[in-house]
Formats: sequence, structure tokens, C-alpha cells
Amino acid sequence: MNFELSEEHQAFAESVRRFAQDKLAAGALERAHSPHYPWDAARMIAEQGLLGIAFSEEDGGQGGTLMHAVIAIQEVALVCPKSADIVQAGNFGPIRTFVEYATPEQKQRFLPDLLAGRKLIALGMTEPEAGSAVTELKTSARLDGDEYVINGSKIFSTHSPEAELFLIYVRFGPGVGGIGSVLVERGAPGFQVGEPSKFMSGEEWCQLYFEDCRIPAKNLLLGEGGFKRQISGFNVERLGNSSRSLALGRHCFNIAREHAKIRKQFGRDLCEFQGIQWKFAEMALKLESAQLLLYRAAMEGEHGLPSAHSTAMAKLACNQAGWECANESLQVMGGMGYSQESIVEYCLRRTRGWMIAGGSIEVLKNRIAEGVFERTFPQRAPKG
Repeated sequence: MNFELSEEHQAFAESVRRFAQDKLAAGALERAHSPHYPWDAARMIAEQGLLGIAFSEEDGGQGGTLMHAVIAIQEVALVCPKSADIVQAGNFGPIRTFVEYATPEQKQRFLPDLLAGRKLIALGMTEPEAGSAVTELKTSARLDGDEYVINGSKIFSTHSPEAELFLIYVRFGPGVGGIGSVLVERGAPGFQVGEPSKFMSGEEWCQLYFEDCRIPAKNLLLGEGGFKRQISGFNVERLGNSSRSLALGRHCFNIAREHAKIRKQFGRDLCEFQGIQWKFAEMALKLESAQLLLYRAAMEGEHGLPSAHSTAMAKLACNQAGWECANESLQVMGGMGYSQESIVEYCLRRTRGWMIAGGSIEVLKNRIAEGVFERTFPQRAPKG
């Protein structure tokens, strides 16, 4: 079995690396500290062909593979961590679900701007009472003539302060079979985007309110019975999360390694102390192990969707490796790592959030255990 990237993948990685170093390296720290979406970088990334990498050329994409998208997001993150969010937004998450299930008319209306880096699509899934138990969502949609009327609210929606299009999980009827999704445009009657709140990472999000919100019936994405189809695409979203988490951990590792080579304490290079050496040995092991699991899951997606088991394994390993390596790198760098003069503390805050977003590490462990025992383990309390 070959654990190396193919020559074609290596050449692609090198081209993305050169682009990132030439166009994105300058301003990386400033972008990280800004809560706003980096539209300047988005346009450059779109022009480079790094949005819609694995989408068909008929849809305006590049006709590449999921592995190409994973490589691109990692190479960009290793130079400008904040700009990797752009690659994520243009290849994974709600845009991927949209491309999978949208009608030709919907694609014609929205995809050109999304793939050109001019507009953003955000996901409305989580609710105040429906987080990991997403099937308990209450936001409703009912058909009224040639419109759907939506009522409810959503929280923790990434890119919600600046998105123009929202993919909203809604309930058409009772049970899991009653869940589907609709497309809501900013400015729709009865749709309000709340005031921005901040995560620990500095990212902003807004609560979304739907009060008799009316949208055209043609904005239906998936009707009743659509939940299982749209959630299956969530496995791909997890690879975008995993890729960024791992890349930011590796970015911190690289910065801390250079620091340890030149920083002197007690008349010796920092890297000459065994305690420091062991930190880097353990970090290298975690990074390389997680990378292999990520590549395995991405390769499964070359001819369809990767399995839930493989993506859960990859995300858990990448989340833990990213966070732990960022944390240890900060410790190696001491006050400089803890300072906002270095991007390491930002990477630490970002990797911590990905242990929650896109499936918490506890939920991932449950999913992995189901694969181990080849059976499901319901988490809900038994009825009655």
C-alpha cells in the first residue's frame, strides 16, 4: 500500500503552496485577528480555481476530487489559517449539500456568485434546544400557495453575519422523516439576522429568526424525507473541519520548531533539552497518524461519499492532534506563543472550537463505537 501522494497530487499541492505564499502570506496575522470574512483573499482564491474543486465543470466547478479539496485547504492553512475558511466555504459544508441537491434553476441563480468568492452560503442547523440531537429541531415550514412559511430560530451559524444565502434545516412534519431543508435569502420577508455574537476564536455569528418568513416554493431544497440524504453529505463537511484542524496544528508545530532551533536558554538551544525534544516527537507522531486517517477518508470519497466511520475516525484524530499540537507549541514558545504577536494563540483558539463544531469529539466516539460493534446505540432516553 502506498502512503505517499501521487505525482499529480504532489504537483497540485506545490502549485497551491506557491500561490498561498505569494498571495496570502502577507496579512495572515491581520486576517486572523479580524472577525470579518476576508473578501480580498476570497477573490484571489476564486481566481486561482480553489472554490468548487470537486464540483463538476457543468456546475462551474473544477472537476477535481475530494482529495484535491483536502490538499488545497491544508496548503492554504499552512500559510494563512484564516484564508483556509474560504476554501472550506467554497468546497465543504452547505455549498456541498447545495450542489448535491439543488435544481438546475437554483444552481443558475446562486452558484456563479458563490464560486466567484462574491457571496457566501451559511448553514442553519443548530437551535437553542437542538444541538448534537439535531433531529429535535423545531423550526417549521408549511406550504401556503406558492410559498413556504417558516417559523423558528437558529444559532451558531458560521458566516451568518455576512452570508447572502442560508441553507436552513426545517421540519415539514413529525419525526425524522418530516425534516428537510429550504433556501432562504437575506432580506426575505419575516427573516431577521440578529446582532453579532463572538466565539472564543473571535469569529462572529448571528442568531437567525424566522417569524412567518415567506420564501418562494422554488426555494425548496429537500422536502420531507430529505434529512438522511442531506446529513450523509455532512461526512464530507467533517473532512473540511478535520483538514483545517490538522493543518493549524502543523502550522503551530512548524513555527515552534523554528523557535526551538534559535531560542537559547541557559546557554543552549531550546531544542537541545530532552523535555522539548519529547514534545516534538509526540507532536510529530500525532500529526502523521491523523494525516493518514484523513487521507484514507478522503480517498474513500474519490468515488462517492466517505463512510461515517472513516470520517469520524479522521475528525477525532485531527481535532485532537490539531488542538494538542497547538497547545504544546504555545507552551514551547512561552510568552511569545501566548502573545497575539504570534499566530499560534489564534490557532489554539480555532482548533479548540473544531472539537465541538461539526460533531463533538464525544459524538464521534459514539459513532466509532457503533462501527466497532456493528450496531447502533441510541442516545435518547427510552419512552414511557
